[in-house]
Amino acid sequence: MSDEAKRKTAKAAQSGEPGKAATSGTGARAAKSSAAKSPAPKSPAPKSPATARTSGRTPVGAARGRVDVLKTYKLFIGGKFPRSESGRVYEVTDSEGNWLANAPQSSRKDARDAVAAARKAFGGWSGATAYNRGQILYRVAEMLEGRREQFAAEVAAAEGLSAPAAAAQVDAAVDRWVWYAGWSDKIAQVAGGANPVAGPFFNLSTPEPTGVVAVLAPQESSFLGLASVLAPVIVTGNTAVLVPSERAPLPALSLSEVLATSDLPGGVVNVLSGRTREVGATLAAHQDVNALDLAGTSGYPELAKELETAAAENLKRVLRPDEDGGEDGGEGAGWSADPGTHRLLAFLETKTVWHPIGV
Repeated sequence: MSDEAKRKTAKAAQSGEPGKAATSGTGARAAKSSAAKSPAPKSPAPKSPATARTSGRTPVGAARGRVDVLKTYKLFIGGKFPRSESGRVYEVTDSEGNWLANAPQSSRKDARDAVAAARKAFGGWSGATAYNRGQILYRVAEMLEGRREQFAAEVAAAEGLSAPAAAAQVDAAVDRWVWYAGWSDKIAQVAGGANPVAGPFFNLSTPEPTGVVAVLAPQESSFLGLASVLAPVIVTGNTAVLVPSERAPLPALSLSEVLATSDLPGGVVNVLSGRTREVGATLAAHQDVNALDLAGTSGYPELAKELETAAAENLKRVLRPDEDGGEDGGEGAGWSADPGTHRLLAFLETKTVWHPIGV
C-alpha cells in the first residue's frame, strides 16, 4: 500500500466514519472482536413438572419466587396416614373441572384394615365416660375453628360456592360438632329410663353403642353433611369407617388431620376416600361391621338396594337415605336444618336390667 493510501486510511479511522473505517484491516478485526463479545440471545427455559402441573392455577409460592408445594392427601386408618394399599389415586377437580389434587383410591384391603382398627378401638371408646367423649368432640370443634379459612377454601372449590357461602357452611359444621358434643351426657336420659313392672324389681333401660358403623357420607355436602353423619355416630360411643364424598373428598381428608391431633383415640374414626360403590360394597358385606349409614347413596336407589342386600348377611342395622329426617343430600340445604336426635338414636341398642328391690 502506498504512503498516500495509508495516510487516508488513518485519517478516516480518526474521524469515526464507519463506512471508511470498515474497509481497513484494523476496523475489520475490531468488528469481529465486538461480535464475539456480545452474548447470544437465550432461549426460554423449559417449564419444570411442578410448574406445568400448576399452569392452570395460581401457585401459592409464585409471588415469593418459589415452587408451589403441593399437598399429598392420604387415608386415615388407626390414627395413622397410610397411602392406599393398591397405590392407586384418582384426580379430584373443582366445580369447573380444574385439577385440585390426587386423592388416594382405597382398596378392599384398606377397608378391611379400617374395620380392624375400628373394632380394636371400640372397647376403649365405648367404655369412656359420656362426658369425656363430649370434651373430645368439643376439642374437634375448637381445632376446626382455628383452621376455618382452610376448610372454607376447600369447600368453596369442592362445591362451587362463593367465599361467604362456603364460610357459612364451615361455621354450620363447627356448630354441629359443638351441638352433638353437648348431647354426649344427655342422650341416655332421652333413650333410657326406669320401666314400671309388676313385681319387686327395678327395671332399667339404658342405651349402648351398636359397634362399628360404616358411614357413607353425603355426596354433595362435603363438609356440613359429613359432620352431620359422623359426629352422632362417635359421640354415642360407636367407632366409624367413613367413606367421604367421591367427587369432593378433600375436606374429609383434611378433617383427618384435625382428628389425629384432637385427643380422639386412633381407630375411632377411619377415613377411606375412593369409589363409593367399591368401598361401600366391601363394608356392607363385612361380617365385623355392625351398622351401615347409606346417606351417601341418596339419589342412587339401585346402589342403596345393593348395599342393603349385602348388609342383610349378618343383620346389620341400616339407616336408609329416606329415613334421615329429610336431608336430601342433593343441594345440601337440608343439612342446615335442625338435626334433632334421630341420628343419635339410630345406632344405639337398648339394654334392660332387672334388679330386685329388696326389703
